[in-house]
Amino acid sequence: MKVLLVGGGGREHALAWALSGSGLLSRLWVAPGNAGIAEIAECVAIGAEDVAGLVAFATAQAVDLVVVGPEAPLTLGLADACAAAGLRCFGPSAAAARLEGSKAFTREVATAAGVPGAEWARFTDPAAARAYIREKGAPIVVKADGLAAGKGVVVAASVEEAERAVAEIMEDRVHGAAGAEILVEECLVGQEVSFFALCDGTTALPMAAAQDHKRVGEGDTGPNTGGMGAYSPPPAFTPEIEAEVMARIIRPTLAEMTRRGTPFCGVLFAGLMLTDGGPRLIEFNVRFGDPECQVLMMRLQSDLLAALLAACDGELDRFTLRWSREAAMVVVMAARGYPGAYAKGSVIEGLEAAAQVPGAQIFHAGTARAEDGSLIATGGRVLGVAGSGASLRAARDAAYAAVDAVRWPGGFCRRDIGWRALDR
Repeated sequence: MKVLLVGGGGREHALAWALSGSGLLSRLWVAPGNAGIAEIAECVAIGAEDVAGLVAFATAQAVDLVVVGPEAPLTLGLADACAAAGLRCFGPSAAAARLEGSKAFTREVATAAGVPGAEWARFTDPAAARAYIREKGAPIVVKADGLAAGKGVVVAASVEEAERAVAEIMEDRVHGAAGAEILVEECLVGQEVSFFALCDGTTALPMAAAQDHKRVGEGDTGPNTGGMGAYSPPPAFTPEIEAEVMARIIRPTLAEMTRRGTPFCGVLFAGLMLTDGGPRLIEFNVRFGDPECQVLMMRLQSDLLAALLAACDGELDRFTLRWSREAAMVVVMAARGYPGAYAKGSVIEGLEAAAQVPGAQIFHAGTARAEDGSLIATGGRVLGVAGSGASLRAARDAAYAAVDAVRWPGGFCRRDIGWRALDR
C-alpha cells in the first residue's frame, strides 16, 4: 500500500517509524517531514495545512491511505477533501474535529453524553469572565476555546493570575483568534493521564495510556509547553480505570457524535484527571498526542497500518491490538528559551552514539539538514529521545543515557521525566 503521512514533528516521526515496519506498506511519503523522517520515508515539500496541495499529490500518486498527524489539517477539513476526491483518510471530518477545535463544543457534547467532567462556563466578554472568576475563587482554569498549539490553558493558583490570563487571552490575543471565546473551569485535582482509543464511528478500541509533562521546568514548574516528555504505561491507570473510561467517557461520546450526525473516525485522545471520585474528562483531542505518540509507538506490537485501515473501513469490532509489557519513556530536548523566544540553526551532534544505547530510539521534531549536511535545530521542541525497558526505571535510564550522548549546547531538557511514578 502507498501511504501519505501528513505532518513534520515528533509525533509524525514516530508514526512513520511504526508504519515503516508494516508488511502492508509499499511506499511512504511524509509532507512536509523533517530530517529524521527523511531517513526512513520520502519527504515532500507540501505544508500540513495545504489541503488542496495534499489532496492533489495523493490523487496524482494514487495513494491508498492518507494519515493525518496534526490537528490543524483536520479542523481545516482535510479528511472531508480526501473523501470528496475518493481517497481513504485516517482522521475525523472537520465537523467531528470540533472536539479539539472548540473546547466549548467538547463540553456541550460531554454534557449531552453524561460524561463526568469539570464544572464550566463560557465567555465572550472578559468583564463577565472576571466576575465569574471572582465569584468562584481559585484555583481555577482558564482556557482559550480554539486551537492554541497546546499552550492555551492556564491553571491559575490565584484570582489575580486567572484575571491576567483572561486579559492575555481575550484582550491581548496572545493566541490570536483562538482566544475570542474562553472557558473557565473548575480545577480538578488528581493525576492527569492521556488515554487513546481508535474509533471507526461505531466501535471504539482502547489503545493505551500515557502521562506527559506539560510544564517546562523540573518538578512540573513554569509555563505550559507542547510537552517536555512522557511515559507509558502510567502505574496509576489500572485495567479497572480503563474499563470505566471506556464505559463512561469514550463510548458515550462516540454515541453522541453519531446521534448528532457527525460520527467520529480516527484516534480519540481523552485528557483525563484521575480524581478521588473517579476519572473525569479534561478535554478531547482528535489525533495522537505529542510526545505521547512516541511512547505508544515504542510499545505497540500490532501492525499500525492494519489498525488504521480497520478504523477507516469500520472493522474495529474484529481487530485486536497487542502491546509490549515493557515501559517506554521519551525525553524532549528543546531549544534554549522555549517556550518563549528561541534561536534556530544551532548544530546538533552525537545522534549516532545516542541511537546505539540499548533500548533507545531518537525521534526528530524540529530538525533540518544544513547545506553542509550538518543537522540543525529549526523548532522549539527539537528531539524526542526515547528509551524502553522492562520497567519504567529501566526505560528512564535508557532515555537519559541517550540524552547524555547528544551534543547540543543550544538545547536543554528536563531531567525528571517520570518523577511522580518513580518517586512512588
